[in-house]
Amino acid sequence: MDIHTSPTGSLKFLKLGGSLITDKNRPQTPRLEALARLSGEIASALEQDPGLRLVLGHGSGSFGHVAGKRHGTRQGVHTPQGWLGFAEVWRDAATLNRIVMESLHAAGLPAISFPPSASVTSQDGKIAAWDLRPIRSALQAGLLPVVYGDVVFDTVRGGTILSTEDLFDHLARQLDPDRLLLAGIEAGVWADFPACTELVPEITPANVDQVARALGGSVATDVTGGMASKVREMLALVEAMPSLEVLIFSGEKPGHVQAALSGGPVGTAVRSARG
Repeated sequence: MDIHTSPTGSLKFLKLGGSLITDKNRPQTPRLEALARLSGEIASALEQDPGLRLVLGHGSGSFGHVAGKRHGTRQGVHTPQGWLGFAEVWRDAATLNRIVMESLHAAGLPAISFPPSASVTSQDGKIAAWDLRPIRSALQAGLLPVVYGDVVFDTVRGGTILSTEDLFDHLARQLDPDRLLLAGIEAGVWADFPACTELVPEITPANVDQVARALGGSVATDVTGGMASKVREMLALVEAMPSLEVLIFSGEKPGHVQAALSGGPVGTAVRSARG
């Protein structure tokens, strides 16, 4: 399959969550069948809409999070043992990225990886420097840039871990996508978690306080925060970028990722009051 995207078309961000592409309860266990299906859905969406441009991100799931929690890497790295842990998290995150890239290429996607550890510097957990010219050039050339949760060097903490949401927050403010899609295993944000019988259709600044009590962390090991953290980050982002729509949805159901990329309504929408 030969896929070319237009440098002038709509731009979307898609994250494949770690819980979606790995078994988060079993260390270093990718879900290869799910990855193959998701790669195929991305390819189909790009084939159907030649004007669509996409930045893809993925979580670390049962790869980077396990070592990250054991070493406390996100909180900071200051000792020789800590730096060994930093390298271990890097290795695990890179290993999963290679698996993801193989799946994308098998689906005929012109994907190219941009490891944050090689290009991002943070300051106390916030991105301070990132030369985005290579990513812009990749989009201009019709390629599919891929970023992922990774370790980075930090001017305050020594080293830390940035999640895909951290990366997307920075990229969105620079590249101005119209839609940011977070595909996980949950159908969206539940109003009655953990019973999970009532989905919240929309979160805005007006109803976030009502929703907040239902937001829990992640059941599995997640050193970068669970659902509550994601919702807070995304709400702040749409407030800064009122034209942006964020969708939190399940990529487990076949067709959902393709539908979201094609503009369909899935899961829970996070919108600005001014959007």
